[in-house]
Amino acid sequence: MRIVVLIFGMALVTYIPRAIPAVLIDKMRFGKKAEQFLSLIPYTAMTALIFPGILKMDANSVWMGVVGGLTAVLLAWKKLPVMVVVLGSVVMVMLA
Repeated sequence: MRIVVLIFGMALVTYIPRAIPAVLIDKMRFGKKAEQFLSLIPYTAMTALIFPGILKMDANSVWMGVVGGLTAVLLAWKKLPVMVVVLGSVVMVMLA
């Protein structure tokens, strides 16, 4: 029983710091520069996830990394949703 209470307690302690910003973000107003900065976070995170994979491609399949990376850059430049950018890159790598 103590383990169950401990697990629920840890879940609650983990959930609260994640839920509070999501609830309060609608009430907060940011300046134009802050809004622009926050809008770029998904693309920055995506770059941090994709770029190391491009650099670690096999010597035989370097072009697949280049094709996937360029596709991601072009789709992100058109300001498409992050999921579209990721899926587009995956499809292009599969076709390459």
